[in-house]
Amino acid sequence: MTTTQTAVLGGGCFWCLEAVFDQLQGVISVESGYAGGRSENPSYDQVCGGDTGHAEVVRVAFDPSVLSFADLLHVFFAIHDPTTLNRQGNDIGTQYRSVIYAQSPEQRAEAQKIVAELGKSGPWDAPIVTEIGDAATFYPAESYHQEYFERNARQPYCQAVVAPKVAKFRKQFLDRLKR
Repeated sequence: MTTTQTAVLGGGCFWCLEAVFDQLQGVISVESGYAGGRSENPSYDQVCGGDTGHAEVVRVAFDPSVLSFADLLHVFFAIHDPTTLNRQGNDIGTQYRSVIYAQSPEQRAEAQKIVAELGKSGPWDAPIVTEIGDAATFYPAESYHQEYFERNARQPYCQAVVAPKVAKFRKQFLDRLKR
């Protein structure tokens, strides 16, 4: 009997995270959405306006017998810059913050441990500013955001921003790709 765990992560644009995690061995599903804000059922336009307090996040269902939460976080930290507060590249605002919404005390402890380890030995010159919060209500993004990169790979933003992150992931984690 396989048990499934869930992780909710924000690292800038949810299209980037979803495109990478969709290809990661052990991941069962990825859904783009919003978490950590003050209003119920926010829309993309409201979140992009920066007034709701939500972050663009992905909810990742994964099989812990194949992919540990720690391994998932190592991929997460490899595909975004956890040292920029409320920003990823040209995407600026609290909605693009680096955040882990721990779904359990064990996830919180693991996230804190990994942040501490990477803070000492990671590739960044600046400190990690990733928030580690408690589980927050997840609101699925509109349907046109789901599997966005898969359906819009030739779109200019996807070519300039998403595709390089996917290529970096595929190169760095070749042994972890779905077959």
